[in-house]
Amino acid sequence: MKKASLSLISKLNRQRFRGISPLLSRDYISVNSPSSSSSLHSMDHRIQFCAKTPGLVYPCRNLSTLVEKPNQLPSRQRKRKEKSDLEEAFESAETSEEMLRAFKDMEACFDERDVGLASLKIGLKLDQEGEDPEKALSFADKALKALDQDGKPSILVAMALQLMGSVNYSLKRFNDSLGYLNRANKLLGRLEEERVASVEDIRPVMHAVQLELGNVKTAMGRREEALGNLKKALEIKEITLENDCKELGVAYRDLAEAYASVLNFKEALPFGLKALEIHRKELGNNSVEVAHDRRILGVIYTGMEEHEKALEQNELSQKILKNWGLSSELLRSEIDAANMQIALGKYDEAINTLKGIVQQTDKDSENRALVFISMGKALCNQERFADSKRCLEIACGILDKKETVSPIEVAEAYSEISMQYETMNEFEIAISLLKRSLALLEKQPQEQHSEGSVSARIGWLLLLKGEVPQAIPYLESAAEILKESFGSKHFGVGYIYNNLGAAYLELDRPQSAAQMFAVAKDIMDVSLGPHHVDSIETCQNLSKAYSAMGSYPLAIEFQLRVVDAWEGHGASAEDELREAQHILEELKTRARCTSTNQFPTKALPLPQHSLASRNSHPNVSFNQNSAGSMR
Repeated sequence: MKKASLSLISKLNRQRFRGISPLLSRDYISVNSPSSSSSLHSMDHRIQFCAKTPGLVYPCRNLSTLVEKPNQLPSRQRKRKEKSDLEEAFESAETSEEMLRAFKDMEACFDERDVGLASLKIGLKLDQEGEDPEKALSFADKALKALDQDGKPSILVAMALQLMGSVNYSLKRFNDSLGYLNRANKLLGRLEEERVASVEDIRPVMHAVQLELGNVKTAMGRREEALGNLKKALEIKEITLENDCKELGVAYRDLAEAYASVLNFKEALPFGLKALEIHRKELGNNSVEVAHDRRILGVIYTGMEEHEKALEQNELSQKILKNWGLSSELLRSEIDAANMQIALGKYDEAINTLKGIVQQTDKDSENRALVFISMGKALCNQERFADSKRCLEIACGILDKKETVSPIEVAEAYSEISMQYETMNEFEIAISLLKRSLALLEKQPQEQHSEGSVSARIGWLLLLKGEVPQAIPYLESAAEILKESFGSKHFGVGYIYNNLGAAYLELDRPQSAAQMFAVAKDIMDVSLGPHHVDSIETCQNLSKAYSAMGSYPLAIEFQLRVVDAWEGHGASAEDELREAQHILEELKTRARCTSTNQFPTKALPLPQHSLASRNSHPNVSFNQNSAGSMR
């Protein structure tokens, strides 16, 4: 790819991972149209770019936007001269206001396709500025209608579709955005397959479309699906950029963060390490990019429960942030460190760390609330419940004032506080906080995954309280939302179906229970493996459901699987094996005499760090030994 196109690609990833964000067409303005006597039409069939400022990439006028004029201009008609002057004014415009003034005069003189091309350039410029998306949308729509009249595939039409997707994204019209981007993606595939355009010309637009698809799907809560688009975008960067350039390092880190956001820490780790390797080599050990890489590595290691490694990355990141005087980021990093100390069981050390941090925070700041949440967590782990509650009450008092300003952050904080009250068996307070969190998240479409997680947790707590009918709607809603967000085979979805099975069995609906347990078992066998303790418990529950239905042959079949699985755990599971064997003998007896069963059915809690956690906030607890460890 030519150097100018490389410049374009490098500008397309200037954003950081809130999830995955900014609008890609904002980072390029390109031109391409058939040749004709008009100077707008003189642009060749390649996308040509040149960097005029560090932040934007513009069409290179000397390559493609003006007809090369001889030294002596022949005499021309007045109308043609006026038209040429209008085009010159448009092409030389540097601001959107100048472009719009020139465009107004051009509309009466130029044909529809030329007006469409100018509309595309203005739309891209307005989208880059991001101040008036409605106006950008009007120009994008005008461009698409003018350029897509003959139905033939072209780079220009793909760019117009991508622009429509980008602007609709900024207007939070996610379904419309997804539709335009899917059309652009399909069209670019045709261009490549039919060789209508060169691969070098297609790649910049394809990268923009793939990254934007990742943005939109993330905003719609379809994070697992978004990963595929983000990975394709990275693959394009790997082809077009130099192996060790900074932009490629940022792309690796963004993908690591995306994997961490769906709790796939194993996949996230190599991308995070690659980002660190590139930035250390190119920028040195003291660069801010290296600090950011170490932050995400700390999150990943925490998710993998390698807390010592997480703390090491945090400490190295703090040194860099101190050197650069980035006090706000440093403060968050210090709070993260305290949470890592809590995860390691170093409660006194964490409390001392937090006492030092609280002095640096403003009275009603979100950071102060986070400090008190972490303090409450440490005290809760020490079973100093009265002191813990006082800290959590202070945090809630601060957060209550921040709901309208920072709804997502407050919702996450309420969820974290609820976990501490749950640990203290204060279920009513925990549920109340989760409902407040849910009310905030329901208004945030991009937080669909968090909404599903909170709903699942409410259902779980209602089950613990014995309020089974009230629990079922929350669990059913959570299952549907999280299947959409994380995919149907995510282990967290398996836990929800297991809990639904337990609820239906409690309501004496064994057939519904068996269906739910069967779905849960299939998911857990895939995501955790059939010998994971929670997969075994789900198999046990399935046996229980069939027993309740009087289907003893099936109940015995699944109980035999339970026995085999516990045998595979060896001496560490002797008690579980004995219990499983006892239940098997009971089933065989009942199969002969059809007596009533009284085996316990186990509902499984969602892991605390499974679906509600966000990698951008490492203060969320990651303190269980396995994805499905029982309380």
